[in-house]
Amino acid sequence: MKIPKALVDEMIAHSEEDAPNECCGLIGGVGDEAKSLHRAKNKAASPLRYEIDSKEQLEIYKRILDAGEDIVGIYHSHTKTAAVPSQTDINLANGWPDPVYFIVSLENPDEPYVRGFRINGNTVEDVDFQAV
Repeated sequence: MKIPKALVDEMIAHSEEDAPNECCGLIGGVGDEAKSLHRAKNKAASPLRYEIDSKEQLEIYKRILDAGEDIVGIYHSHTKTAAVPSQTDINLANGWPDPVYFIVSLENPDEPYVRGFRINGNTVEDVDFQAV
């Protein structure tokens, strides 16, 4: 997957701004190319999990479709742990096997990093992405 570096930077900025709680959002794009990032409010307001309000999710989805894109990514942060999907993350991914799940780790606040995954059922696979 290709993703503009500016979008990776925006995920990291969102993660830092929402800390100590997890942040979340959706990424629009075409095929395997990300084009837009859409921040969402973490309805759970928790450092351990995220939840996007269904009404807000629908509004973001409509904006993505209106731009001629589809949901190619879902992102959230881990404020104290590595960028590895938790069982909660895997459970939340149920029903959304196509988007890449990006996790921003703030485990070391001076060196945040982002990893991508495909999650289908209980199968989790690393996704290499290019920040361009």
